[in-house]
Amino acid sequence: MNFESVEKIAAAVLYEGYILYPYRKTAIKNRQRWNFGTLHPRVYAEQQRPQEPFRFVAEFLCVAPVDSPASTVDVASTIDVRISFLQLVRQRAVHDANELSDPSLAWDEAVERISTHRDLKLQDLLSSRLELALHLDGTVLPEGRSSMPAPDLEAHFIISAKSLSDGSCRLHIELENTTPLPSGSDARRDEALQRSFVSAHVVLGIKDGEFVSLLDPPPVYSASAAACKNVGVFPVLACEEPGRSIIFCSPIILYDYPKIAPESEGDFFDGTEMDEMLALRVLTLTDTEKEEMRHGDPRARRILERTEAMTEEAMLKAHGVIRSLRSLGPEMMSPDTITGDQGFGAWNPFEEPTAPPESVSVFGVNLRVGDRIRIWPQKSADIMDMALKGKVAVIEAIEQDFEDRVQFAVVLDDDPGREFGMMRQPGHRFFFSPEEVEPVGSGGPA
Repeated sequence: MNFESVEKIAAAVLYEGYILYPYRKTAIKNRQRWNFGTLHPRVYAEQQRPQEPFRFVAEFLCVAPVDSPASTVDVASTIDVRISFLQLVRQRAVHDANELSDPSLAWDEAVERISTHRDLKLQDLLSSRLELALHLDGTVLPEGRSSMPAPDLEAHFIISAKSLSDGSCRLHIELENTTPLPSGSDARRDEALQRSFVSAHVVLGIKDGEFVSLLDPPPVYSASAAACKNVGVFPVLACEEPGRSIIFCSPIILYDYPKIAPESEGDFFDGTEMDEMLALRVLTLTDTEKEEMRHGDPRARRILERTEAMTEEAMLKAHGVIRSLRSLGPEMMSPDTITGDQGFGAWNPFEEPTAPPESVSVFGVNLRVGDRIRIWPQKSADIMDMALKGKVAVIEAIEQDFEDRVQFAVVLDDDPGREFGMMRQPGHRFFFSPEEVEPVGSGGPA
């Protein structure tokens, strides 16, 4: 299976958060790393409170051609698997006139680890699960770098398949970090991190078959798709649309058929920021800071070289583009929706907003701020709607938009950052309409 179509998005996920602006290895944010999808050695992870991840689990569906009504799956259907992650390797401090950072500071540089397994017969996986003990040699180091010896890594990989009544097959995979630690359960974070799988993910390809989207499955497979359990990663279709031959189990939430913007000149390792803003920020660094970038991590040096060489045209492209336009239908051009020469409706920015209601009746119960509800998202707009289904939350506020639609702002009961939600911080506060919630009695079970 040729994974070329998914290379760019897989690389972006692999290096997301690897090094952040100001791209100096002496910056605290780059010395105390936190990356998506890190699987720590199990002996270390189980000692942490709360427990750190040491494995991920992915389940998704595939459909293969059948020879006859009595046949379950064509024996010609095969699966290719590529396991990828980063290993952090400690670089020796370089005593050099050009080295501007404190010589006592060391730097963890990433080495890509890949384990590929081809032509796994789907028929065999239906008969019995395949378990692999993986050993990754620590002698492969970045070329031309002065590195400390890297430890070997150990992993346990499982893949199996089950035939379902709707004609699909459910694939189940697990990846676990079983690397031993010299210090055992007493290991410190630095020791564990160099034996961790950073940004761990799996890409799978199928021949003579196709995968099923879990975000937008055909109706016949919707029940089976909803029953798939995923921990630590989520599978999305990742080949050229509308193909279904490649699925990407990503530790970062993605939609089906994710793409890298063609306007992007290269990696900035921070997908939550605009290339234009980061490019401008790099250009404002002091000469001393730029010299540290230039003599630090080679990937940071490439950012600096690329940014300083950007043309005016490239900078304008990084500002953003309009992907598509749509024309307004006749109903949008009626006098009721147009005021004067503008088609934006009769909106007065100086008009006092309507105060939201103090309570909203749901199933005959008047819900107010502080009441607890259970969430039942109706739109399935993204993976968060799937993840929050059935969760219990408290109403932090009742809000109303300019179209007089009421929304409950809620904070999850089991959110470890619940206090941030009550402080109205992003990422810990969610919005749902009255049709998407049900009351939970104060004395009843959650």
